[in-house]
Amino acid sequence: MQTASSDTVRKSATAEDGKPDNGEPAIDIQNVTKSFGPQKVLDGITFQVRRGETLAFLGRSGTGKSVLLRIIVGLQTPDTGAAIILGKNMAEASADEISAVRKQMGFLFQHAALYDSLTVVENVAFPLAHHRPDMSDAEKKELVEGLMEEVGLENYLNKMPSDISGGMQKRVGLARALALDPVILLLDEPTAGLDPISSGEIDELILKLQDQHKLASIVVTHDMISAKTIATRIAIMNQGKVLIEGSYDDLQHSDEKFVSQFLHRDL
Repeated sequence: MQTASSDTVRKSATAEDGKPDNGEPAIDIQNVTKSFGPQKVLDGITFQVRRGETLAFLGRSGTGKSVLLRIIVGLQTPDTGAAIILGKNMAEASADEISAVRKQMGFLFQHAALYDSLTVVENVAFPLAHHRPDMSDAEKKELVEGLMEEVGLENYLNKMPSDISGGMQKRVGLARALALDPVILLLDEPTAGLDPISSGEIDELILKLQDQHKLASIVVTHDMISAKTIATRIAIMNQGKVLIEGSYDDLQHSDEKFVSQFLHRDL
């Protein structure tokens, strides 16, 4: 398996705390390819995301969007190219380095992925219990309650996940994703399964959190309305390639037939 070496890839400048500095990209994907047997899932993917930016990926199911997320978090390795996350080439980083990078990532799963046996406030506190032994119980309580207030659920602390709506579960998932004060936020279908009103509320919350925390965010979604609302840029993928990356207006003026069809849901 061939990967770009640390001598041949661009390096992202980082501050002493490991967070991006001087506007350098938090996420730097360089000509990444990935195949499973004869199927090429990613074919020369290149993009960058800086703090304060949100890049949304849209495309048919099976076009490699989820594989791309797994490469970013270091769960899979590209066949060629490099994923430079917070200055680290994830294919060459040690286990400790990968773990340190992951602690600076927040992840919202498609179905929130809350623990059914824990209250919502215990779900939000879960990452702190495993990764912040330096914090006192009082500090953790203050942080978690603050996050719950940020997502508008300060009155639901002791509810079980089964007792709240799907939209509320997504809000809890967002609070948990922010618990470790990440630099990067990865959102997998944040509005999936929600009604239009709840979807709009989640979009507005994501925008608010992005403004407050200045995150480098990637959104994988099938929801064009959501992507148009929350994304700084939108990338449309097909057959492992990015056909276009730009603003919603750029997409509307694209000559690519697939892009036009995707925008008008005429596939």
